Amino acid sequence: MQNQTVVDVSHVTMRFNMPKEKVDNVKEYLIKALKKQIRFEEFVALSDITLQIERGEVVGIVGLNGSGKSTLLKIISGILEPSEGSVRTYGTISPLIELGAGFDMELTTRENIYLNGSVLGFGRDFVRNKYSEILDFAELWDFENVAVKNFSSGMIARLGFAIATLVKPDILIVDEILAVGDFLFQQKCEKRINELMSGGTTVLIVSHAIEQIERLCSRVVWLEHGRVRMTGETREVCDLYKNSER
Repeated sequence: MQNQTVVDVSHVTMRFNMPKEKVDNVKEYLIKALKKQIRFEEFVALSDITLQIERGEVVGIVGLNGSGKSTLLKIISGILEPSEGSVRTYGTISPLIELGAGFDMELTTRENIYLNGSVLGFGRDFVRNKYSEILDFAELWDFENVAVKNFSSGMIARLGFAIATLVKPDILIVDEILAVGDFLFQQKCEKRINELMSGGTTVLIVSHAIEQIERLCSRVVWLEHGRVRMTGETREVCDLYKNSER
């Protein structure tokens, strides 16, 4: 079967304007901004990134903090618009990027399941039919009527992952969210990722846990200072990346 590109990143550059002055609070910032007393400097988070990802691939993105990994995932997800270049994606995307995104922390687990399901485009009847399956996977039956603001980061990750992978997306984007769960839940997530992959879902993963990247990914992209330093077979890229950190 001919390969099908589902993520096409073409010459993407992302710039941010960062204030040079230290501002202690929002009021001070607004006053200085109105008086045009704030100077900005340009920060280039990504520089001329070109990348194609095929249907069914599991691609890991590695790099030190500040290398542009999360920014790249947000651009692919459509959360950010690049300063230059373009991104084309083909199919449905389930992004698990910011912990708790799509949740209202004041609402209960039950309420947030329906809220997050709606954000992802699921109908209320569909979520109702899948409700038990979500709580089973997230292991949160004892917290069904507890406000999410009382949850640990691991519990929020379990709930978010259970909802986002309820329906097989064409593209699943995961940013460090697996790192906050316990070992047994990470195994459960990896098993579901493998099931999605076997069904043709394309998966992009950012993780500082290099062993997780080695277990799950067929290909790895190494970002350094906002540029692609290397892309290739998982073992080769990971071995060089690990040696560079020593």
